[in-house]
Amino acid sequence: MFDQVTLKLNVDPLILGALKEDITSEDVSTNSVMPEPKLGEVDLICKEDGIICGLQVFSRTFQLLDDSTNVELYVKDGDKVKKGQALAKVTGDIRVLLCGERTALNYLQRMSGIASYTHSVATLLEGTGIKLLDTRKTTPNNRIFEKYAVRVGGGNNHRYNLTDGVLLKDNHIGAAGGVKEAISMAKEYAPFVRKIEVEVETLDMVREAVEAGADIIMLDNMDHDTMKEALEIIDGRAQVEVSGNMTAENLEKLSGLAVDFVSSGALTHSAPIMDISLKNLHPIQ
Repeated sequence: MFDQVTLKLNVDPLILGALKEDITSEDVSTNSVMPEPKLGEVDLICKEDGIICGLQVFSRTFQLLDDSTNVELYVKDGDKVKKGQALAKVTGDIRVLLCGERTALNYLQRMSGIASYTHSVATLLEGTGIKLLDTRKTTPNNRIFEKYAVRVGGGNNHRYNLTDGVLLKDNHIGAAGGVKEAISMAKEYAPFVRKIEVEVETLDMVREAVEAGADIIMLDNMDHDTMKEALEIIDGRAQVEVSGNMTAENLEKLSGLAVDFVSSGALTHSAPIMDISLKNLHPIQ
């Protein structure tokens, strides 16, 4: 759940932006059938099994339109939910319920889909000691929601943005003139409290990264045997992250490898939405 400061400073403006995208001047459909305020209620129904996530954002969407809207939740973020399960009841001005429906559901479906997919991947890593990480491959202006959903699903956040830490990727290395040069320059520039991570693609690059004193070495798109050799070269002198096409379907390549982290862009860029609907809207006065 987002704390009140984060909610007001960083979440509310994004929700308001999404609402403005959907309502540029008026909701013509709603105003056609509901010209005057009328109290009503609607049920939030789960249409497939999964992990629910984003209930606070769902509720906030309606409350930003009308702070008298009441959302009675029957579940909490992180709960396993089943097809056909009632998740909440929303009560308020029917015009608000209709205007906010799509935006509220877009957030809830997307966040629940990410949490559900993350949970399925995290389950495959249980007992291995490997931490599952997300990446910056997120939907523009939705990173705060998507990275929260990863945590709810049992994953961990990598750096939130470019300010958070040093990650020297292939193009940084190319710009600097090599692995050793890039690490040396980063050590000179970056605050001493920041760890330096470097992405490597070959065993020669692994050797350079170890010799230059990288804190974390990311093995990118390596097969099982190459990763095994890389780990022998590193020999505990740096933490090890594995990346590159790390989906639920191919995690078996990590079998028997003592790595610290696995990062997967698929957690946020490829998770399908979870099917959730608002049903049975009716007046109550």
